[in-house]
Amino acid sequence: MPQKQKARITIVGLGPGNPGQIPLIVWEALKQGERILLRTGEHPVAPWLKKQGIKFATFDNLYEAGNNFQDVYKQIASCVLEQAGRGPVIYAVPGNPFVAEETVELIIHEAASLNLDVNVLPAMSFLDAIITALGIDPSKGLLILDGSSFKGKLPQPNVGNIILQVYNRLVASDIKLLLMESYPPDYKVIIVRAAGVPDFQRIEEHPLYGIDRLDWIDHLTSIYLPPGSETAKARYPMDQLVEIMEILRSGNGCPWDREQTHKTLRKYVLEESYEVVDAIEQEDVYKICEELGDLLLQIVFHSQLGREEGAFDLNDVIAGIIKKMIERHPHVFGNVLVADSAEVELNWERIKNREKKTSPQYSILDDVPKYLPAVLRAGGVQAKASKVGFDWTDYRGAMKKVEEELKELTLAIAENVPEEVEAEIGDLFFALTNLSRLLGVDAEVALSGTVNRFISRFHYIEEKARINNKEITEFSLDQLDVWWEEAKIVEKNKKSRNYFLGGRNCNKYSE
Repeated sequence: MPQKQKARITIVGLGPGNPGQIPLIVWEALKQGERILLRTGEHPVAPWLKKQGIKFATFDNLYEAGNNFQDVYKQIASCVLEQAGRGPVIYAVPGNPFVAEETVELIIHEAASLNLDVNVLPAMSFLDAIITALGIDPSKGLLILDGSSFKGKLPQPNVGNIILQVYNRLVASDIKLLLMESYPPDYKVIIVRAAGVPDFQRIEEHPLYGIDRLDWIDHLTSIYLPPGSETAKARYPMDQLVEIMEILRSGNGCPWDREQTHKTLRKYVLEESYEVVDAIEQEDVYKICEELGDLLLQIVFHSQLGREEGAFDLNDVIAGIIKKMIERHPHVFGNVLVADSAEVELNWERIKNREKKTSPQYSILDDVPKYLPAVLRAGGVQAKASKVGFDWTDYRGAMKKVEEELKELTLAIAENVPEEVEAEIGDLFFALTNLSRLLGVDAEVALSGTVNRFISRFHYIEEKARINNKEITEFSLDQLDVWWEEAKIVEKNKKSRNYFLGGRNCNKYSE
């Protein structure tokens, strides 16, 4: 029995809008096609095709009903694939199919799994028309961005930028707000509509702040930002911070800063990290901002050392984390679908494991930093082991392990072997950390809370001693215990009062 021929999708480009720019091979395909689907009829070539007797259907109705462009593109791709399952179909898009055409990416990606053969016939893109209309040379530096979805990319002021698919004034407004983070409001940009299309082309220069006020912006509009390395002003003044650190490390800079190395700065990275955490615990947003600045300084400091060594600089650090974040979020920047945050975390770990396994010595526990505090490190190790099934089924098994370790500690104490006592105390801490994890409690947070409560209650005892005009050492342990219990009652009453006043945020108004 002869094998059934695969259904065929022919994707063709219609060029930027001038019928004379349609390639002959595309024109022949259109004339011979029995079922032709246009992504949109809102294109200068569409009326001309009708006059030539070319019959086609469009997906314009989906644009009217869709919530956003990404959803519409997915629906269009799904419809094309469904139609192709019934027989050969021609899918026509503006410009070049491989330039800013997300529907084409989706169709090609899904077609293979559906056993559908795809053939692409290119055409001149509207990008070519824009370059020609503006008279610019892309070899001198040109960044192309999709106005409907920047997908993690940001404009680069030091080179020319073309933003395509500025469909309407609403999109232009969103783009304006994003660009004003990197460019001054009065930065001169060039608005290009229907490049290369006779009687429709329009090219005007306008200040950035006014681009969404133009009533002639439509689906054929793009924005060109000329390079402005001297005039563009970034909102985030990282360059100045880098320059300050470079000066501090120079021969005319600070002697202390010049003496530092990656190793000597380790303790400061830890200190600043903990100060950020402390500010978060205090719920002081201004202190969080300040402490994040101190932590950022450490990152810039290490980057400057790396630059001097010829190993890396801050740009490499930022580029590396951008690449990592995009690659580890395929459900945002790719076509991967996830059901919930748990699946996001699972994908994240799979991607990390794939990256790490380039080394034959790789262990899943290598990701847990050795310099973490012991409780945090224990929790990290246990969580990693759990991901490969090395774990208790629930907290009950961990609870029994705690009881077992407590008995072993009691025996070690009775035998009076210091090394064994130390080891058994460690085992007990480890078991308690594991129990905390299985109960959904962060052991570090729990222990920190206990320490804070101890400090608060001890402060109460100290205050009682001062009220009695004596040193705390002059009171018996029984008296200290009485005040300790009083402190617990005061603490409990304070919590109840805060609860009825609307929670913790009311503290400063209720005390």
